[in-house]
Order: sequence, then C-alpha cells, then structure tokens
Amino acid sequence: MKKIIVVLALLAMVLFACSPAERDNVLLNGSTSVTRVVEALVEAFNEIYPEVTLVFNPTGSGAGIASAQKGTADIGFSSRALRDSETGVNAVVFAIDGLAMIVHHSNPITNLTVEQLAGIYEGVITNWSQVGGNDAPIAVIGREAGGGSRGAFEEILGVTDRTRHDQELTSGGAMITAVATNPYAIGYTSLSAVGATVRVIAVNGVEITEETLLDGSYPVTRPFIMMTQMGFALSPAAAAFMDFVMSDTATQIIANVGVLQAR
Repeated sequence: MKKIIVVLALLAMVLFACSPAERDNVLLNGSTSVTRVVEALVEAFNEIYPEVTLVFNPTGSGAGIASAQKGTADIGFSSRALRDSETGVNAVVFAIDGLAMIVHHSNPITNLTVEQLAGIYEGVITNWSQVGGNDAPIAVIGREAGGGSRGAFEEILGVTDRTRHDQELTSGGAMITAVATNPYAIGYTSLSAVGATVRVIAVNGVEITEETLLDGSYPVTRPFIMMTQMGFALSPAAAAFMDFVMSDTATQIIANVGVLQAR
C-alpha cells in the first residue's frame, strides 16, 4: 500500500509540471477478454487522478503483444501465455481467469476430463454417448480464430490449430446464448460471464471456484498479462497505472469483475 501511495504522489508532481498534452496520453491495447477488468481498473484509477486519460483498444491478444513489442502502446494486454517466439516485452500476470465449460441444462453430463474435451474439440469424440451421456451428436461451440479465449483454450487442451467447430462466435455472450438454446451443445466462457441460462460442468473432477483457480487444481485457466516494451522506460502515468493494478487497492476491483488478482 505504501508503494502505490508513493508512486501516485510522484505522479501528481509530474503531472503538475507537464503540459495538458503531456498528461493525458496512456494507450492500452490488447485482449478483448480483459476489457471488463481493464475498464473497471481505469475507472478506479481516474477517480484518484482524473488528469490522466487511459485509452483502451480491445484489439485481441496478438495485437496487444505486438503493440507492446513495437512500443505503439504504453501497455499491451494478453489473455493467454506468451509463446517462446513472442519476445521483447516485460510481462507480468496481473489476474487469473477460469474458463468454465458449459452445457445445456438438459444435458446429464457433470464432468469431463481434459482428454475428453480435447477429443470433442478435435472432432474425435462426436457423440455424447462416447463420454457417458445420451446418444446425441455433440454441437461444438468455440470462439473465433485468433482470439485470446480460443488461443488459451486450445493451448490448455493441447489442440492448437486442430479444433473443429460447428459454430465460431465472437463473444462470450454469444457463446452462452448458443449453448443455452441447443441441448446438444458444449462451449466455454469466462467464469465471470456465466449466468443461470447454462450449466457449468467439472473438469477432471474439479469444480471451477475461486479456491480451485487460486490453488491451481482447476485445469482450464488462463493468465491475464500486462506487457511493456523491453528496454524502454514507461511514462510516469503508465508506470503508476501498472503499480495500481498490482496494488491491494485493486484486489476487490478485480474480484468484482469475476477474476482473481495474481499474487
């Protein structure tokens, strides 16, 4: 807590000394999946320092990583782990998000293993009876290619670039609607987005909860990552925002959005 107070005090002095054009330009860019949490953090930060304008462009994890590498954004965001080839950035995990596996309420399945999920999304398992369910075809619902949610999901299951879908959707809300209206469907979405219209199943016998995300026992999780260009100093405002995101002050803000602050 002392750290954030000191940083923000220094920021105030810098902002006072800067011209208006120099005070209000912090560009944030990246994953669409982090939009809700980033917007909540920006709002809380601006309650302390309204002089700073932080602009978030939700362009996808790949674009967020690239913008941090090139320095075209002050801070990039990704909702998947960085690949070995994605270098040239300083990266810090600021939150953990669980991807909940969802089915229609009429589906009797309550648990699937990671291996079974991989088989379903690769198109090897095509009928619910193959995993202990009813004799019915599986409608495989996934996110759009190139998105952070899909990239993280495929990497967790070990099926990158091998998935087959009956539907590819561009948002978690669309995913939930598709599963809620199809008795044979399976999909995935952030835990924070799940409502009463679908049913969440366990994976490897583990229910998705705050406790299982923190202790790592729930297997379908992804990191929310902040990145900056390696070798270049951040502006005082951008540095203060990053410190704010990792501070005790931000813990409840992040939790209110339905993800967990990384520690």
